[in-house]
Amino acid sequence: MSDAERLLAKLVAFDTTSSESNLALVGYVEDYLATYGVEAERVMSPCGQKANLIARIGPEAPGGVMLSGHTDVVPVAGQPWSSDPFTLRDGGDGRLYGRGTCDMKGFLACVLAKVPEWVKAPLKQPIYLGFSYDEEIGCVGAPSLIERFYTHYSTTAHVIVGEPTSMQPVVAQKGATNLRTTVIGREAHSSQVNQGTSAIHVAARLVTFIEDTMAALVEEGRVDEAFNVPHTSLHVGKIKGGTAINIMARECQFEWEIRHLPTDTFDEIYARFDAFCKQLSAELQAKGKTVEMTTEPLNVTVPGLADRDNDRVLRLAKDHLPAGCCDHAVAYATEAGQFQGQGLQTLILGPGSIAQAHQPDEYVERRQLEDCLAFLTDMSVALEQPAERHGE
Repeated sequence: MSDAERLLAKLVAFDTTSSESNLALVGYVEDYLATYGVEAERVMSPCGQKANLIARIGPEAPGGVMLSGHTDVVPVAGQPWSSDPFTLRDGGDGRLYGRGTCDMKGFLACVLAKVPEWVKAPLKQPIYLGFSYDEEIGCVGAPSLIERFYTHYSTTAHVIVGEPTSMQPVVAQKGATNLRTTVIGREAHSSQVNQGTSAIHVAARLVTFIEDTMAALVEEGRVDEAFNVPHTSLHVGKIKGGTAINIMARECQFEWEIRHLPTDTFDEIYARFDAFCKQLSAELQAKGKTVEMTTEPLNVTVPGLADRDNDRVLRLAKDHLPAGCCDHAVAYATEAGQFQGQGLQTLILGPGSIAQAHQPDEYVERRQLEDCLAFLTDMSVALEQPAERHGE
């Protein structure tokens, strides 16, 4: 078993499901880094039960690279796993199974495995480690990590977010926001529909408008063929309301999302929905109907990653990847857009396939870990030159 695999086994053994604390894993990483003389700083969550971690290897100098990854994983409850999800299993098929193996403790293990080499290397530019909490529930932890990093560590480092990309550079991602809309109407007997306002019927009009908005964006030509879903998508995932078939529902609630192209913004898309809510409310009230509609965000808006201002980080990556690697765009959200929003050149690159993420019997291929390690080795050699030589 390689050093990366041993570290991966340790990391997988920590149940860092987003509903749980990640402090045991953070403490383990701190102790591991301290063994090699590397100090790490915690950036605590408001509740004090979770933490981001920042560390620097090499000189306090311009340039360098931040290797970023999240420590949390998605739940395993209700999934048909073939073995304990929190015990790394060698499948004998070139795959290592366990929760988080590809998303994204495999990347973290590769990064940690290179620390003994990096502390001995004649680095002229620093290598930063940035491990965050609560990415899986809306990239909640990264903003405080990024603020601390930018104000106290570096404004010139490039960022590689190690989400699973099959070691292909990803230069663009969609942004994402989760929302909950609640409609309050007026109860009445279903035989007396003129006396009440069905919250379900009103909610249905809102849900239809959400889908129509997505179609309208396509008709307006707001598409980017780099994405496999080449437009901003709007989707309602949950809905509930009513108490009985013969009662006009007083309340209906639905949860939905906006995954917007980097060239669109959440505010712009949401404004269309908000305007329709006001129009519909006025229409119903003019008919004497009582209705209230409120919408609340369920997470911070995760910005998209745009394919811009990334020439140097992309060159750094491609110079140390096999020939033929091409740029990609992905529909899933990551912390990369948050780093870019701070003004840091950022791309996404890591071992494993997103197709395995969040699945029962999640796995990462050994070959992917080996490719990641090779990349990290070659990349660090480039950092043995001063930043000025790379156009910083």
